[in-house]
Amino acid sequence: MIRYALHCDRDHAFESWFQSSSAYDSQVKRKLVTCPICGSAKIDKAIMAPRIVGKKGRGRAMPPPEPTTTATAPEAAPSGPTSLMMAQEKELRSKLKELRDHIVKNADNVGERFANEARAMHYGDKEHRPIYGEASPDEAKSLIDEGIEVSALPTLPEDRN
Repeated sequence: MIRYALHCDRDHAFESWFQSSSAYDSQVKRKLVTCPICGSAKIDKAIMAPRIVGKKGRGRAMPPPEPTTTATAPEAAPSGPTSLMMAQEKELRSKLKELRDHIVKNADNVGERFANEARAMHYGDKEHRPIYGEASPDEAKSLIDEGIEVSALPTLPEDRN
């Protein structure tokens, strides 16, 4: 998985995860990547700092610092681009959590059978229904290559604990 800092033609900034750089290129070309703020499909990569691996944690990337904000009084509203981005990120995370909750509530978890179930529905061997589950990067790529639409469920920081 690779995370890109992105921006649209209206200069809205956001981040998104992709299976690989070629998956990003393919999805942008097919206009599947859109700005979560304005919906624009004219997306470019933004400059992004790399993650650094420390000597003690070889093989483990150090997590980026958590964003922080301070206010002089409880009623003081955050201002400036950093505060705006944090508000947008908080709203986006909330919407992603809503999406995950909706999928979990309304779709069948088929676990490791995901690729087989998706194929069976795509080729008409099984009735279509909403499903979610697990697939390796190779399985997901194979499904996409066959024309089967799949999307990764977003993983939020609070889901990792």
